[in-house]
Amino acid sequence: MSANSNISWAGRIFVYTVVAMGAATIVLSVHEIAADPPPWSWLVLAAFTLVSGSLTINIPGVTATISVSEMFVLTAVLFYGTAPATLVVGCDGLILSLHGRNRRLHKFLFNFTDAALSVWVASHIFFAVTGFQPLWRGAGRFTTTSLLAPLALLATAYFLFNSWLNAVAIGLEKRTPPWQIWKRHFLFLSLNYFSGASVALLLARNADELDTVGFAIILPLVFISYLTNKYSMGRIEDAHQHISQLNSLYLSTIETLAMAIDAKDQITHGHIRRVQLYAIGLAKALDIREGPQLKAIEAAALLHDMGKLAVPEYILNKPGRLTPAEFEKMKLHAAVGADILSSIDFPYPVVPIVRHHHENWDGSGYPAGLKGPDIPMGARILSVVDCFDALTSDRPYRPKLGDPDALQILLERRGTMYDPLVVDTFLSIFRDIKTEEDEALTTTSGLNEITRSTKPPDMVQTAGLEDIAASAEEMLALYELAKALGGRTGLADAGDIIAKHLRRIVPASLCAFYLPDIGSADLVARHAVGPDASSVAGLRIPIGQRVTGWVAANRRTIINSDPILDFGDVARFGRPRLRSSLSTPLIADDDLVGVLTLYSTNPNAFTEDHRRIIEAVGRQISDVVRDSAEFDRDQCAYTDALTGLPNVERLKQLATDRPLQPLSLLFIDVDRLKEVNERAGRSAGDAALTHVARGIRRALRTADILFRYGGDEFVALLSHTDHETAEAIANRVRGILAASPYSLPDGSALPIAVAIAIVTHPADGTSLTDLIVTAQQRLRSKGEGPARATPSVH
Repeated sequence: MSANSNISWAGRIFVYTVVAMGAATIVLSVHEIAADPPPWSWLVLAAFTLVSGSLTINIPGVTATISVSEMFVLTAVLFYGTAPATLVVGCDGLILSLHGRNRRLHKFLFNFTDAALSVWVASHIFFAVTGFQPLWRGAGRFTTTSLLAPLALLATAYFLFNSWLNAVAIGLEKRTPPWQIWKRHFLFLSLNYFSGASVALLLARNADELDTVGFAIILPLVFISYLTNKYSMGRIEDAHQHISQLNSLYLSTIETLAMAIDAKDQITHGHIRRVQLYAIGLAKALDIREGPQLKAIEAAALLHDMGKLAVPEYILNKPGRLTPAEFEKMKLHAAVGADILSSIDFPYPVVPIVRHHHENWDGSGYPAGLKGPDIPMGARILSVVDCFDALTSDRPYRPKLGDPDALQILLERRGTMYDPLVVDTFLSIFRDIKTEEDEALTTTSGLNEITRSTKPPDMVQTAGLEDIAASAEEMLALYELAKALGGRTGLADAGDIIAKHLRRIVPASLCAFYLPDIGSADLVARHAVGPDASSVAGLRIPIGQRVTGWVAANRRTIINSDPILDFGDVARFGRPRLRSSLSTPLIADDDLVGVLTLYSTNPNAFTEDHRRIIEAVGRQISDVVRDSAEFDRDQCAYTDALTGLPNVERLKQLATDRPLQPLSLLFIDVDRLKEVNERAGRSAGDAALTHVARGIRRALRTADILFRYGGDEFVALLSHTDHETAEAIANRVRGILAASPYSLPDGSALPIAVAIAIVTHPADGTSLTDLIVTAQQRLRSKGEGPARATPSVH
C-alpha cells in the first residue's frame, strides 16, 4: 500500500482481507485445474475474456472501471466450472488493474482479486443450489426454461458480491456509507451482468454446434455492448460534470454575493467565509464526506446570517451589550433567514440548518428550543464554528481572543450550548482547519477591494505623502495654538478653532468632542462643528458601547466605522447622510480627557494616513481640551442651568471680590409657580420660571444684573440707583409680567404675580448679605415673603 493512501485502518483491513481470500481462490483454482484439466477450448474462452477485458469503461463519480467480459465469465462457469472461471476472471482483473487510473498497490491487488473471489463464491452457490454440472463433464440435455432461473441466480450472486465488495472498499476510503455508493454507481450495472447471462444461455443452448468460429461470431456482440456501455457512461459522466458545474456556479454565486455583503461590514469582515471553511472541515472530520448533508452545510454556512437583513442596523452593529428588548429583535434573524430561504428550492436541507443554528444542546436556545439530537447535525456544527470565529475576531467592544482562550470557552459550553461530540472533534482538528483557512482566504483577497473607497476622483482624495508634508506647518501652527488657548477659553471656542484647522488636513464634514460625564459612565458630545452639529450636541454614549464609547474604553483609534453605530437610525436622515467616521481617544497625563470623532458623508473616507494624523493631533490637543472643559465647568459653577442667569455662587463671589458701590437691590419672589407644577408637571414649572426670568430681564436696564437666587426667587442688582428709581424699575417688572401671562399646556393662561422688596446701600445694609436679609424680612413682614430657608451670601 502506498504511503500517501488516505484509506482508514478499517478500509485497509477490509481490502487486504479481500485480497488474501481472492488470492487463495486463484491458488486453489490453479491446483484444481492441474489435478483435473478441462478441455483446451477453455483457453480460447480465456483469450476472448482477456480481449474483451481490455475494453475498459470508467464508472462516473468513482475511481473504478468495468469491462464487458461478464458474458464470457458466466459462459466459463457453465461450460468449465468454478476453477477455470476463477482464473479467467483473475486474468480479466489483472487487465483492469493495468488499465486503471490509480496504480496504488492496495488498489491494484484489490482489482486483481475481488472479481475472482466473487465468481468463486457465486459459482459455488450456483452449483450447490441448482445441482448442475459443467457442460464439459457431460451434463446432458437441458431446456432453456430449466436453465433460465439458475443462470439468473448465478448472474445475481456474481453481481452482488462483485459490486458490494467494490462499494464497501470505496465507501471506507471516502468515508461515505457503502449503500450510497452502491445505489448511485453500481446498481445500474446489473443490466450488464444479466445481458451477459443471456449470451451465456444462448451459447450453452447451442453447445453441440459451438466451435472456435462460433465463439468468434460473438465478438461483434461484445464490441457493440462495449460501445453501448461506453456511450452511456460518457453521457452519465457529462451529466455529472454538468451538474457539478451548475452546483459550483450556484454556490459560487451565493458565496460571492454573501461575501460582498460581508465585506461591507467593517466589524465582521470575512466572517462567513471563515465560518464556511471551519464548518466544511469539521463536517468532514465527523465523517460527513459527500452528498446532500455536506452541500447543505456548505451553503448554510454562507447564508446563516441572511435573516439579519431584518434586524435594525443600530442593533446589528451595536458594539456594546444588547438590552433585553434589542436581543429579542436580534433573535428573530434565525427564523427570518430560514423563512427567506424557504422560497428557494434547495436540492439539500439548507433551511433547517439556518433556522436552528442558535439552538442549544440543553434546549435553552432559539427559535424552537430544540434539544440534543433533535437539533440538525449541520446546525450543531455551524453553532460551534460560528462562536469560535466570533470569539477570535475583533469587535468594537472588545479585542479578539487568542485561540486557546476561545477554545476554553467552547469547552466550558460543551454539553450545555454545544454538542459534546462536535466540540471534542473541533478541538482535535481546528489547527488543521486554520491552515486550510490561511491558504483558501489568500485566493479571495480580491474581494477585499469591495471595502475600499468608491469615491469619484473629484471627491475627497487620499492624503498622500505630499499632503502630509504640506500639512506639517499647519500641524505646528495647531500645536502652538493649542498651547496658547490652554485654560483661557471654553470648549466651544477652542473646538471651533481646532476643527477649522483640522478639517484642512482631514476630510471630515462634522467634528464632535465627546467628554466623560462626571457622575455617570457616559460620554457626552459637549461640542460639535459642522452640518447638523446641533443634532449631535448633547448626545450621550455609554463608555464601552457603540464606536466612540469603545474607543474611550480601549483607548484605540477606529477607522471607517459606520456613523449609525454612534447615532442609530438618526444617521440615516441627515442630509447628506454620514457614512464613515474616524474616532481617536484624547489622553492627557495618562487620563482619558475624551474622544474626538470625525464624520464624513463619503463611505470609507479615511485612510491609514488620516489615522496617523488624527492620532498626532489628538496628542497635541488633549491638554487644551481638558483645560477648556475645566474652564467651562468653572463658568458653569456660577451659572444657573435652567435660566442661564448668574447664580447665588456668582453673587457670593461679587460680595467678596470688591467693595459695594452705591446701589439698590430688588428681591423678587414669584407667586403661583407651585400651582403650575401641580397642574402641568415639573417641566411646565421650569418653563414658566424661564418665562418669568426673560420678563424680568426685559424690565431691567442694560447695566443691571439679574441673579437666580434659588427656587422661584431672583435678585436684581441696580448699580448707582437710588430708592426712587429702584421702585420705578420694580413697578415696570410687575407690569411686564402682568401683561405676559404664561400659557399652560392645556391652553389656559396663568397670570404671573411677584412680590418685590426694595433695599438700598448703604441705608439698608453695608453688605450684600445685609441687604438680602433686610429684603427678606420686609417681604415676610408684609406676608408676601418666603417662609422657607434661602441661601445666604457671605
